Amino acid sequence: MNEIPELFGRSVFNDRVMRERLPQDIYRQLKETINEGTPLSREVANEVAEAMKNWAIENGATHFTHWFQPMTGVTAEKHESFISPAEGDSVIMEFSGKELTRGEPDASSFPSGGLRATFEARGYTAWDPTSNAFIKENTLCIPTVFLSYSGDVLDKKTPLLRSVEAINEQTLRVLRLLGDTEVKRVVPSVGAEQEYFLIDREAYRQRKDLILTGRTLFGRRPPKGQQLDDHYFGTIKPRVKEFMRDCDEEMWKYGVLAKTEHNETAPSQHELAPIYTNVNAATDQNQIMMEVMKKVALRHDLVCLLHEKPFNGINGSGKHNNWSLTTDKGENLFSPGKKPAENTRFLLFLCAVVKAVDEYQDLLRISVATAGNDHRLGANEAPPAIISVFLGDELTEILKSAEDGTLYEGKKNTKMGLGVHALPEIPKDNTDRNRTSPFAFTGNKFEFRSVGSSMSIAEANIVLDTIVSDALCDFADTLEKAADKDKAVHKLIADTIKKHKRIIFNGNGYTKEWEEEAARRGLCNYKTCADCMPHYLDKKNVELFTKFKIFTEREMISRCEILTENYCKVLQIEAQTMVEMARKDILPASVAFSTLLCKDISLKTSTPETGSCAAEKRISVKLGKLIDDLDLKTEALARLSNETKRKSDYFAASREYRDKVIPAMEALRKTADDIEEIIGSDYYPYPDYCELLFGIDG
Repeated sequence: MNEIPELFGRSVFNDRVMRERLPQDIYRQLKETINEGTPLSREVANEVAEAMKNWAIENGATHFTHWFQPMTGVTAEKHESFISPAEGDSVIMEFSGKELTRGEPDASSFPSGGLRATFEARGYTAWDPTSNAFIKENTLCIPTVFLSYSGDVLDKKTPLLRSVEAINEQTLRVLRLLGDTEVKRVVPSVGAEQEYFLIDREAYRQRKDLILTGRTLFGRRPPKGQQLDDHYFGTIKPRVKEFMRDCDEEMWKYGVLAKTEHNETAPSQHELAPIYTNVNAATDQNQIMMEVMKKVALRHDLVCLLHEKPFNGINGSGKHNNWSLTTDKGENLFSPGKKPAENTRFLLFLCAVVKAVDEYQDLLRISVATAGNDHRLGANEAPPAIISVFLGDELTEILKSAEDGTLYEGKKNTKMGLGVHALPEIPKDNTDRNRTSPFAFTGNKFEFRSVGSSMSIAEANIVLDTIVSDALCDFADTLEKAADKDKAVHKLIADTIKKHKRIIFNGNGYTKEWEEEAARRGLCNYKTCADCMPHYLDKKNVELFTKFKIFTEREMISRCEILTENYCKVLQIEAQTMVEMARKDILPASVAFSTLLCKDISLKTSTPETGSCAAEKRISVKLGKLIDDLDLKTEALARLSNETKRKSDYFAASREYRDKVIPAMEALRKTADDIEEIIGSDYYPYPDYCELLFGIDG
């Protein structure tokens, strides 16, 4: 499409628009603020606001909003029009620098983890000039941070920006010690691959569990799931392709570099991947991406499911967070080059990540901990809950040589001959891919595969940036004291590998043997959110975040409470939804089918020549027992759910949900799914898995 270059970024107040619309001096000062963090003057803010308003109005906007990311996991916005009263009962369109740089949404109803009392309503939003404003429908959206009246952080963007500053500072320290005086800034680059399901909208409307919780709480596996692997990278159905095309166009308008799309492993599952960009933009754009997918799906009478595990027994959805460090010179610090064994800078930064992941494996696990992701992590469809690093054979051997002080012989740059003269030879990469690894080096970046599909990528990247900052800080402290920097660097690489090699694992993370081996190595294995969340406040973690001023201890306590409370609330909603569905729908449907059977048996036994009714009687007895069991398990879940809901201590409640409520939910589901197998399709009250997963025609 020749119009794509013109379409791309059309709804974004990007650098091109700023250059065109801002006076040269104002543009220069704004870029200094964006690139170097210099304070923004009121004069510059007013000029930018005027240009932004005029551009937005010309593109159909009538309102503006401060677009922020509270601890709900989704974005928030409060719209205000540009109109202001003027003489003669008329209005003018105004937008000041003050309105651009600061907003005041009500903060009382957003999660604060006890930082604020409910009656304390004041909160502030402040413009983030490093992320581009954009127009959504008729509203100018201005990316902002979100703070409480007392200055406490209430969002995900503020700590992310702080972590970016921390890793920039510590990376520059190390680069200077390695003799690099030219690089002025280093930023994390991220590409977030987004997995999702598409189902027919009409079927969705008939599933109360999907509407209220995002996943099916009941439902038997279909005869065909993903056994044949025929959906993965298969031909995309025309209706889905139309959805993907519309998504691409919408996201290109927002400047989102949507690049790759394909069918995923499970039926009706797909993936969309963007090109890498800086972590702040990537985080904002992933939020836009999720919103666009959900809206565009509805236009096609589809529903986009972003839950980590919408269907039992079918692969869930993740969000692979590809992370690297990029200099302002365009260099990727994790690019091994042609001879990685001789690339000291690469090996040093590689070791920094190995050290960081080993020392803070608990924080990485916590950064992806949600009730939804608990269904996915540790199953044979996603990375295990045990955090480890995959490097591949060659890099592992290089680091072993560095540890032992021996010369790495190296591998020849081999090519794979395909045995057909017309086909080109393919160069063999330094590393294979390992889909069972939660944290894998994949050529020139690390792929954190454990992030859940519905999650903001902010949490994972805050942790990644901060723990690597800490490792680089330790490296810089060591090198600054060294008389011979070259010897010190090589010793640092060797010592780091010797101390932290336990975290490196290149094998199959799905096996029981790895779980046992990980335990022998002393690695963490937090299987659920309830297991890992209390460790967020371990002394070493509090010291880490406060050292780099990412959070105060008070803010950490609040976040821990918010995340644990959310885990409890999600499970409470799921339990109550199950009880309601069982009582109002599944039990009545089962009884109705049982009554039909009994009438049939009665009718046939009154007429001897019709047969013995053995099959009907057997089915009736089996169904009757299941109905009794369903009723008992429904009431048991209702009682446990209500008892747990009354607990005021969320940590204690989370353990109750893990140990009592979840097993009761699983037991109820088992019985309901056994009933689904027996009763006729006309009697079962919901679309089944066959209809949900294979219901999208052409």
